[in-house]
Amino acid sequence: MAPSTLFRSEEMSLIQLYIPAEVAQPCVAELGELGKVQFRDLNPEVNAFQRSFVSEIRRLDEMERQCRFFQTQLAKSDIQVRPLTPAAYRSRARSAQEVDDLEENLKEYEGRISQMNSSYESLQRRYLQLTELRHVLRESAGFFEQAESRQDTIRNSLDIQDDSAPLLENDVEQNNYDSENLHLGYVTGVISRARMQTFERVLWRSLRGNLYMKSAEIDEPIVDPDTDSVVDKNVFCIFAHGTEIIAKIKKISESLGGTLYTIDDSADKRRDSLLEVTSRIEDLNNVLSTTNQTRRSELLKVSENVTAWTTIVRKEKAIYHTMNLFNYDVNRKCLIAEGWCPTNDIPLVQQSLKEATDASGTSLPSILTELHTKKTRPTYHRTNKFTEGFQGIIDAYGIARYREVNPGLFTIVSFPFLFAMMFGDIGHGALLFLTALYLCLNEKKLASNNGEIFKMFFGGRYMMLMMGIFSIFTGAVYNDIFSLSLNVFKSGFDLPSNYTSFESVEALPNGNVYAFGFDPAWHGAENFLLFSNSYKMKQAIVIGVIHMSFAVCLNVFNHIYYKRKAFVWLEFLPQILFMESIFGYLIFCIMYKWSVNWWELDSNGHHIHNAPPNLLNMLIYMFLTPGSVNPEEQLYPGQGPVQLFLILLAVVCVPWMWFGKPFYLKKEASKHHYETVAGDDNADEEEQAVAGTSNEDDEEEEEVKKKRHLLDFEFSEVMIHQTIHTIEFCLNCISNTASYLRLWALSLAHAQLSSVLWDMTLKIWFNMTGPIAVIGLVIGFAMWFTLTIGILLCMEGLSAFLHALRLMWVEFDGKFYNGDGINFEPFTFATILEPSSE
Repeated sequence: MAPSTLFRSEEMSLIQLYIPAEVAQPCVAELGELGKVQFRDLNPEVNAFQRSFVSEIRRLDEMERQCRFFQTQLAKSDIQVRPLTPAAYRSRARSAQEVDDLEENLKEYEGRISQMNSSYESLQRRYLQLTELRHVLRESAGFFEQAESRQDTIRNSLDIQDDSAPLLENDVEQNNYDSENLHLGYVTGVISRARMQTFERVLWRSLRGNLYMKSAEIDEPIVDPDTDSVVDKNVFCIFAHGTEIIAKIKKISESLGGTLYTIDDSADKRRDSLLEVTSRIEDLNNVLSTTNQTRRSELLKVSENVTAWTTIVRKEKAIYHTMNLFNYDVNRKCLIAEGWCPTNDIPLVQQSLKEATDASGTSLPSILTELHTKKTRPTYHRTNKFTEGFQGIIDAYGIARYREVNPGLFTIVSFPFLFAMMFGDIGHGALLFLTALYLCLNEKKLASNNGEIFKMFFGGRYMMLMMGIFSIFTGAVYNDIFSLSLNVFKSGFDLPSNYTSFESVEALPNGNVYAFGFDPAWHGAENFLLFSNSYKMKQAIVIGVIHMSFAVCLNVFNHIYYKRKAFVWLEFLPQILFMESIFGYLIFCIMYKWSVNWWELDSNGHHIHNAPPNLLNMLIYMFLTPGSVNPEEQLYPGQGPVQLFLILLAVVCVPWMWFGKPFYLKKEASKHHYETVAGDDNADEEEQAVAGTSNEDDEEEEEVKKKRHLLDFEFSEVMIHQTIHTIEFCLNCISNTASYLRLWALSLAHAQLSSVLWDMTLKIWFNMTGPIAVIGLVIGFAMWFTLTIGILLCMEGLSAFLHALRLMWVEFDGKFYNGDGINFEPFTFATILEPSSE
């Protein structure tokens, strides 16, 4: 991919299409397969229900509903749908006859399946009733035997006269009952086991204990036909006396979802009924099995084609939705369409239209013309599988203006590098690199995985690959591999023969310089943390200032492209001078301090380390005492006058930024006003004329709007806006520079956490011997590897990713990137068919 396509968005053109009515559908279908045209709505004032092809869309809506019905039935029956190959998704537009045949086919399948579903559901309900009745008849024999013995006890203990007497022997509210007049009634049925306790309580409190109830669990799973879920149920039998109490029991049972069954109180009749019900259940089982087999065979036929049907219906529906955006020319009998297209892809669009026209067999060609307009164009960045993830980071912040400088090109390098500065470790970077490499090498096989979290990682596989590579590089700079160091080159310090990386040593410089990265002699030294902190903090400042300075410089390209060259002198120049006079000077001092050898030899030939000046104090006193420097804290000769000049330059840049741009805009507005005041009388007529013209007059319309905008110029509003912008830039130079210190802080945290993890899991076993040491090493390694993956790679990696993302969005993009553009959303079947994979 050429860098220019990432540096700026693709050049877009407004095209107009004249498509003959008889080939409109195949032409639009071909453009949907190509996915290079974003159509404009030429009928914005027309209601969606009054457009030309609303009847076809309603018809396809019904067909799509039928396809969803088939997919639901297949899912309930656990039947796999045959997927289409990627090549099968690209299909030609269907003729009207083919759509009619598909509609009839769908109706026929839906009718048969709906009829079988209704029949199967009725049979299931009947099977449920017979199953419950069988359990009621089976359990009622024991219930009636217990009730009869209970009834004898009641008659022996109570003298019952009427039907209102209680059944319980300990209820002695009434003493004169005639036991010969006791007539017990009963209610039998089935209720959900979850409602059994509630059922018992309601009955007990409603009837004041005037009942005798028995229940038993049904061990056979009962399937509810409405929900197709298994429900646990209980058989109950309630004995009471009195018709009113029996009626109340029935109402309570039905209100709680119970099903009542009437059985005979004769044991012989119950036995005959049980045999009859069992026989009917066996017959019904055979009918259910046959019906289910027939329905399943019908669904298996549907499963072979339902994906293809859904694809065809969705494509046809999308075609008619797009055609509703067109105008119909009655005289020419053609559809007129307008849309945005990348200029480089116009030949592809013309070729697609020609292929669709030739395939239809008509001699009427489709005509494509390019319109000249000043309307706001959509933004389109051409990406591939490598750059897609990086461009997605930028688009998440905001869509670039048309032809605005795109940060996506620089994100490919800067984002992984910022991440690696916080994640710098050869071992951890290698694990991240290997994981990403596996995803990249097996991308065709893994692309079909639809897990949400996995798709997120898979989409950023090349970003992870770059992050791993850069982490290995920064880990080599830090000389850090799983909290240990590598002694590859000759050390710059004289080390004792018994030196190990786990001991503090006193070493003297030998005049040699370690070839790359941190000298391994620092690792484990008492002052290593002090040294690494100082280095990483200064490194973060240097990288941050360079990163932000580059972002400010990118404003020049935007100003030149949008023909605002005056802003280069009025906005960019004071900004870059202000930043470099303070923070650019700071990184110069850091570099200079690093380049000076602060070791000296005394008279005895011993090395003496002279304390270098403190740069933080130098920067503070640069503003407190401008022009003067303490000789003991002087970094280089002539430091005072240089700092005084830089402070004066920074002070001058503030009013330069503040007043230069507003007064320039005021001058331009005044100049334009004097040039157009003579023609101000007919400005309204120009607007009315433009409002009534077609899209060919968009340029005149935009000129009139621009003219009105300049005439409505308010200097006070511009001045307020520029004041806010100036204050924000000056303060952000400080806060954003400090924000880059997160590179130091997270790098320190990562290194220390890695060191603690090593010391607490593996290192403690190295000094032991015997079987305990072996077992401890195995357990320690398992813990170390698990915690390394879970904490250092996943949690720390996510933290470093988010911090790097913040630096890219706020500190870098915020300097030059507007991010208020319109995204290019072409008509493409690839987007429309995405929900079919869910």
